Amino acid sequence: MNDARILIPILISLGFFAMVFGIFYIRNRERMAMIERGMDPRSYKTQPAPYQNLKWGLLLIGAGLGLFLAYLLDRTVFVSTMDDNAAIYFALIALFGGSGLVLSYRIEKKELYNKNSDLQ
Repeated sequence: MNDARILIPILISLGFFAMVFGIFYIRNRERMAMIERGMDPRSYKTQPAPYQNLKWGLLLIGAGLGLFLAYLLDRTVFVSTMDDNAAIYFALIALFGGSGLVLSYRIEKKELYNKNSDLQ
């Protein structure tokens, strides 16, 4: 039992080091490949994402609605069953969060279509 307590901090430290090393290694390889192709890596640092806030907002609103509906169902409809209804929470959070992302996609697609039709 004491061996496991000693190994946990060692493994966590090694895993963290491997993750940081891997991130820097991949980033360096990507930059070197861009330089070999004649591209400037500094110009590709940040690309604008105009609908990022909309996407996160609708995802969190959907997840919140799913959590609230799961709570209401757990306290009213499934009150006779004394089982743990954790599956309802996960299912409704995923369902409403996914529908929020679909709604975000539809709004982005509609806005891009309107922007492209205005240019013509």
